[in-house]
Amino acid sequence: MDRLVEGFNTLSDWITTTVFYAVPLFGTEVPLIVLWLVIAGGFFTVWFGFMQFRGPKLAIDLVRGKYSDPDDAGEVSHFQALATAVSGTVGLGNIAGVAIAISLGGPGATFWMILAGLLGMATKMAECTLGVKYRRVREDGSVSGGPMYYLQYGLAERGMAGFGKVLAVIFAICMVGGSLGGGNMFQSNQATSQIIGVTGGEDSIFAGAPWIVGLIFAALAGAVIIGGIKSIARVTEKVVPFMAILYVLACLIVLGANLGSIPSAFGSIVSGAFSPDGVAGGLIGVLIIGFQRAAFSNEAGLGSASVAHSAVKTNEPATEGFVAMLEPFIDTVVICTMTALAIIISGAWDDPDAESIGGVGLTSRAFESVMPWFPYVLAVAVVLFAFSTMISWSYYGMKALGYMFGDSVLAESIYKGIFLIFTVVGSAAALGPVINFSDSMIFLMGIPNLIGLYLLATVVRREVLGYYDRVQRGEVKQYSHH
Repeated sequence: MDRLVEGFNTLSDWITTTVFYAVPLFGTEVPLIVLWLVIAGGFFTVWFGFMQFRGPKLAIDLVRGKYSDPDDAGEVSHFQALATAVSGTVGLGNIAGVAIAISLGGPGATFWMILAGLLGMATKMAECTLGVKYRRVREDGSVSGGPMYYLQYGLAERGMAGFGKVLAVIFAICMVGGSLGGGNMFQSNQATSQIIGVTGGEDSIFAGAPWIVGLIFAALAGAVIIGGIKSIARVTEKVVPFMAILYVLACLIVLGANLGSIPSAFGSIVSGAFSPDGVAGGLIGVLIIGFQRAAFSNEAGLGSASVAHSAVKTNEPATEGFVAMLEPFIDTVVICTMTALAIIISGAWDDPDAESIGGVGLTSRAFESVMPWFPYVLAVAVVLFAFSTMISWSYYGMKALGYMFGDSVLAESIYKGIFLIFTVVGSAAALGPVINFSDSMIFLMGIPNLIGLYLLATVVRREVLGYYDRVQRGEVKQYSHH
């Protein structure tokens, strides 16, 4: 057994080093995968004519159902698809990741995080439009879609069938790995440690048996995921708005208690973004920390959200591109910025022990400065964030496995069972190597996904701009069923 664990750790280290390979730039190490994602965001921003600044009104109209035909093929509404995808990305990265970014890069990292979020809106638009365009609708009305399908069928249309199939299989394997690790074990592990923390720490009834929390999580997750995307969407459309509002309200209370400091906090974000120690190395360092955290948080370019968005009821692929564009905005521009402001205003980021306190601890400290009982609210938020991320990623992993095994019901059922076992294991295990491995898997998804997006760039631009122009000319039918 020890030899097996040692082998896994060695493999995990090798994959992590390879995926997050860094090149020196202006005296700072820059992970190539982060550059890969950010450049794609810049490219699609220009390619779509800055649609993330022109299209939000249309996106909101679509979420409200203004252009939704109830008879279109698909399983969920635009709002449910958005809620499911947001629940997959709004997670511990928004609470812990932001705190880590600021403790490493100072307040200036927030500026670059917001910029990366805005660029990510264009990438998300591209991958979710293609997800709907190349999805497969089964006879029973259920839908399978996502990068696996546009890599295979989209590239086949362009005469690259073999290459597309290889990219699709690589993507699917990485998505299964990522769903079991970062999308499940990590979530269950962090939520368990929060629950133990607020129920007495070392004296908690769960301290000696954390797997009990894992079992409870597995039972709750199982009850939701057995019903597939419709059941997941019904839960996420209620949980996501609730957890986002709860968390943003808590942030606003901290900001309200420090109203006078808000202008100087914004000042330090802007000045820190452009003049850290007045050297290029510092600037690039802060920029990379901000970009990296945004990529970790909103997953733009990794293709995961495209799987959830593919299930939407629509006959117009671009509609879901517009809706998906809102996701990095909610995740990074709103929720991450709120966390950052709370941490900066309360001064928690400046703690000399910031690194040893850890991300969730730092955020908790920022809130405690205003409300001593706040760790309980944070614990509820962490548990909800973790749970909603788990149920979304269970669907992603199931669809990736379904792609490889011909959408067989048996394969999907076996996957669900394995997923729930991993939930229990995650609650009790030491996760260092597992997290490195699953982070690598999740980021590896970005390589085949973005190759596909670039090769299908003309197709996706035709869909997006064509639909936008038709709406502007009043040629798209409106519905009044909402």
